[in-house]
Amino acid sequence: MTKQVLIILLFLISGLTACDSNRIYEENIDLENKTWIADSSLTFQFQIKNQERKYNLYYNLRNSVSYPFQNIYVNYTLEDTLGNQISTELVNKDLFHPKTGKPYGDGLGDIFDHRFPLLKSFQFEQAGTYRLKLEQFMRRDSLPEILSVGVRVEDASGQVE
Repeated sequence: MTKQVLIILLFLISGLTACDSNRIYEENIDLENKTWIADSSLTFQFQIKNQERKYNLYYNLRNSVSYPFQNIYVNYTLEDTLGNQISTELVNKDLFHPKTGKPYGDGLGDIFDHRFPLLKSFQFEQAGTYRLKLEQFMRRDSLPEILSVGVRVEDASGQVE
């Protein structure tokens, strides 16, 4: 009986991981005390092996419903192997509906996950190691109820735009 359960679990786990074949890199950082400090730049380093492909870059965010604002401003900076700035932008994303206050994202209980696009179908000039830096740009030094922040890089060639 336990052997059958183990086999079923292995099939389920392998099925779940096979569904994410476009992912090149993903890392999430849990924030201490559920707080994102303004001068705390989160840096993610990833490898690009094929510069002929196009990639989608996202930032992930996990917040609680107690987050005190409707939105979040995040500045991202993409750097190449030499530290040269390739792309930078201040992005504003809504976490809650402006009128109803209903949370956006995928939620379970009072925790909600978001995946926000930064660059779609982006082509790197060369293979190598790249860095993506994320900083919160809200009007508070300490941004409470942000549980984790992360980055995801996907191969865009298998996706329909």
